[in-house]
Amino acid sequence: MRDMICDKIKCIKPSGIRRLFDIANEIPDVISLGVGEPDFDTPWHIREEGIYALQKGYTFYTSNSGLAELRDEICRCVERKYGLRYDSSSEVIVTIGGSEAIDTALRAIVNPGDEIICPEPCFVSYKPCIILSDGVPVTIELSAATDFKLTRGQLEGAITEKTKALLISYPNNPTGAIMERKDLEEIADVVISHDLLVISDEIYSELSYNGGHDSIASLPGMRERTVLINGFSKAYAMTGWRLGYALAPAGIMEYMLKIHQFAIMSAPTISQYAAVDALKNGDKDIEQMRAAYDQRRRYLMEAFREMGLPCFEPYGAFYAFPDISEFGMTSEDFATELLKAQKVAVVPGSAFGECGDNYVRISYAYSIDELKEAVKRIASFIADLRASKNKARHQQTAMHVL
Repeated sequence: MRDMICDKIKCIKPSGIRRLFDIANEIPDVISLGVGEPDFDTPWHIREEGIYALQKGYTFYTSNSGLAELRDEICRCVERKYGLRYDSSSEVIVTIGGSEAIDTALRAIVNPGDEIICPEPCFVSYKPCIILSDGVPVTIELSAATDFKLTRGQLEGAITEKTKALLISYPNNPTGAIMERKDLEEIADVVISHDLLVISDEIYSELSYNGGHDSIASLPGMRERTVLINGFSKAYAMTGWRLGYALAPAGIMEYMLKIHQFAIMSAPTISQYAAVDALKNGDKDIEQMRAAYDQRRRYLMEAFREMGLPCFEPYGAFYAFPDISEFGMTSEDFATELLKAQKVAVVPGSAFGECGDNYVRISYAYSIDELKEAVKRIASFIADLRASKNKARHQQTAMHVL
């Protein structure tokens, strides 16, 4: 039967996030800090709108591109926040989460052999989606030394005659890094000079703790060459509603819509009605959740400092990416041993690219009480690792003396 399976599917590894959490689900009393999902309930007024849609029988297909009212609200939102203007009838599509939008964008622009530059560490689905679209992922290894930002020099060095597009995500999953406007301007100069496209996943745009978010699409010359991806999962705690969207020039959106028509038809109708209310009335909810995440973020950073665990300070999303290189373990071994010894589940950094293997991803989309208990367990685990390392070093020194 394996011979009947598509070769490119066989070469794609399963998600590095899910494997460990399948194990964690079998262990009682585990504290899981892995899944990137808000711990808040969807705000009541948004749920109420979904319930009302059910009661009124709004359960039929919408247009392929989504409810006209929702597309109008999306356009008003991005104009209000980023000064970007889109035509709601031809430049917006409502998708099944941001993930479908990314997949659809790639399939719309990639010809076999086209290279898509994908800085790492990055979300686990980017490279598989590039491969599934018959593209070639070209990775750039980012590091804490440059705050996990993509630099002009790195981008220039990765471009070849086969390069079609750059796929980026800021605020970033897994690092929590952000790109400020001045950083994006340097990248935009390179993109324009080489006539590239950009797919910009901005699903964490509302979760920025160092001032507002800047969209690369808002820079001069970039709107016409950018597919802007966003959604409702992270900002409005609507992960299970499965709703995202893409904005792009009509010349790109025409083909994205064609793929969406045949693969999906339309996004969930009830979710779309709820999303209209989220955009109209959800700003205060975002502020409250962002303040809670920021408190947890600051708590975690102080806890890491106290336990002597180096960690780049994240200014976006709801992840921390501490450095575990001192222990001489792979990130998968570290995460596995932590789970066994202390019943705390984190994600190996290698799940987000090979350059992430000296790190683990810790989500702080959990209550402060859960984080405090998890910190105690992680500190105990690290103390034991250091004690074992020191013991081994003393034994080795004693052997040399003998």
